[in-house]
Amino acid sequence: MNISSAEFLTSSTRVENCPVPDKPEYAFIGRSNVGKSSLINMLVNKKGLAKTSSTPGKTQTINHFLINGITHPWYLVDLPGYGYAKSAKSARESWERFVRYYLAHRENLICTFVLIDMRHPPQAADLTFLEWLGKNGIPFQIVFTKCDKLSKGQIEVLFTHYQERLLQDWEEMPGFFLSSAETRLGRDQILLLIDQLNRDWAGMTPLKSPAP
Repeated sequence: MNISSAEFLTSSTRVENCPVPDKPEYAFIGRSNVGKSSLINMLVNKKGLAKTSSTPGKTQTINHFLINGITHPWYLVDLPGYGYAKSAKSARESWERFVRYYLAHRENLICTFVLIDMRHPPQAADLTFLEWLGKNGIPFQIVFTKCDKLSKGQIEVLFTHYQERLLQDWEEMPGFFLSSAETRLGRDQILLLIDQLNRDWAGMTPLKSPAP
């Protein structure tokens, strides 16, 4: 897929204030400091489009970006991070309810990309969130970030740990990508999937959810 344009559209604090759901939409979410903004900027080839908050865990809005608005438009959505331990529990719970309501009710949401830092072993917050997506029938793909920080051998070992842990809860390994904002690893593969799903959207063929 060629990215001809990428522009910030709007920030919303309520799902009903999001743009009209007339275009295919893809959400990106992960724990704080997972490298979400860097990955989004790499995908759309526009440095600084998605901005990193100076204070992790403070983003409280759903941020919509319009991609390829003139030719084949679709929405890229930057969602608030989850699991930031230093934020107040009440604030975390409020943000997570907000985000989960969006994920469960946004009618044009085609796929949610869940970003996971490949450098760390499976985390409870990620596993719980993936399980919630599966139980609610929300299609998703895992994006393992910061793979450039690891050797090939380290990636193989950590991926095996993830695979073993996920297969305890899932019938099969959920779809996934290895990525790096620095080396652009995974960019073509992620955009290829989005392009294929956009074509399915035009034909109204839904993406199937993985089964936990």
